[in-house]
Amino acid sequence: MMADAADDVRANLEKQIADLKKEMAKISKSLASHASDAMDDAEDALEDGKGRARHAVAQVRDQAHVAVGAMRDNPRTTATVLSTVGLLGLVAGLFLSGVLSGDRRR
Repeated sequence: MMADAADDVRANLEKQIADLKKEMAKISKSLASHASDAMDDAEDALEDGKGRARHAVAQVRDQAHVAVGAMRDNPRTTATVLSTVGLLGLVAGLFLSGVLSGDRRR
């Protein structure tokens, strides 16, 4: 009687273990599939990003060539613009230093 009960418990546990192994195999397969899908998505996003970066670099390069050409064609205008920007930067710097030093006095 006791041996029968122990055999039943053992058989029940072995069945539960077999069922758990099957579930773990399903979960493992599902996780592997999801990981593979995620890797594919990441690779697609990376390729898309590379393409966009190449396009952006090409545009910046083209715009730089246009700007350099315009500077070569108009050296006086270029010098005037750069001088004006430099003076505006100097004035802004002096103004900000005055504002900041005024805040310190208070």
